[in-house]
Amino acid sequence: MPIRTQLTGCGAYLPERIVTNADLAHVIDTSDDWIRQRTGICERRVAAEGEKTSDIALHAAQAALENAGRQATDIDLIVLATSTPDETFPATATRVQHALGITRGAAFDVQAVCSGFVYGLAVADNFIRCGQANRALVIGAETYSRILDWQDRTTCVLFGDGGGAVVLERGEGEGDKADTGILSTHIYSDGRHHDALYVDGGPSSTQTTGHLRMQGREVFRHAVTNMAEAIDAALAHNKVAESEIDWLVPHQANSRIIEAMARKLSMPMERVIMTVDRHANTSSASIPLALNEGMQDGRIGKGDLVLMEAMGGGFTWGSALVRL
Repeated sequence: MPIRTQLTGCGAYLPERIVTNADLAHVIDTSDDWIRQRTGICERRVAAEGEKTSDIALHAAQAALENAGRQATDIDLIVLATSTPDETFPATATRVQHALGITRGAAFDVQAVCSGFVYGLAVADNFIRCGQANRALVIGAETYSRILDWQDRTTCVLFGDGGGAVVLERGEGEGDKADTGILSTHIYSDGRHHDALYVDGGPSSTQTTGHLRMQGREVFRHAVTNMAEAIDAALAHNKVAESEIDWLVPHQANSRIIEAMARKLSMPMERVIMTVDRHANTSSASIPLALNEGMQDGRIGKGDLVLMEAMGGGFTWGSALVRL
């Protein structure tokens, strides 16, 4: 029987500190209305001093393992999607692996910015389907507060910190759209658009961490087009009609982009998981954070068909279609 990678657990973690739009208005030239009207964001979480991406990832991973009813030693693959690693090397995933007490299998980072979690699902799914892993943790975790220019009101108001994780396990199916598990993933990139969204630093260029820079209108324009492409690919590959999608769990960058994706699928917003208002853009963490919220509050249930999609710097973009 065909191998299907099944999602058996989900978990998340958010730093304790909440920074509201009103808080930001005290330190930069902005306002709550200005931010809400353009992005839908009301507040975001910011990591505590000394709280690293690996700490956030570890908490999310532990929550996912508990939700799946698994021990850390059951895991033989960790794929950590992040663009804010603890260090240039080693991979932040190995820090999480060590903290969990895992000494076998593989652990590595994936860097696809906001599309990182979808890329991570694609990587882990392929490892499991080809027999190189049986159980995997896919984590999206970020501390974007560390790479923001807090004097740039066009970018610093948009992002937040947090992490989410899922447990994936080897299973079987019939090979059709009724199967439980990851039905397909579709990932893309186009490096011509580097300057629209990037960090102006790095070890081999400036020997500094740098700050996030973005051309908002350009990103918005490409996001709507590229994510629509990824959605179409998922539907066509699986011969799934738009009406068959139970839930849209999109990257949480901007409420306007999310609403545009919902319109494309003719989905009411009641069938879209929206967390951008409270989390802001947590990059690779945004999809698992939203997925966890939908699963924990009972909206997303067993057997539901869930479409995830994202776009990030690079540009990278992609989609994943999963039946829970």
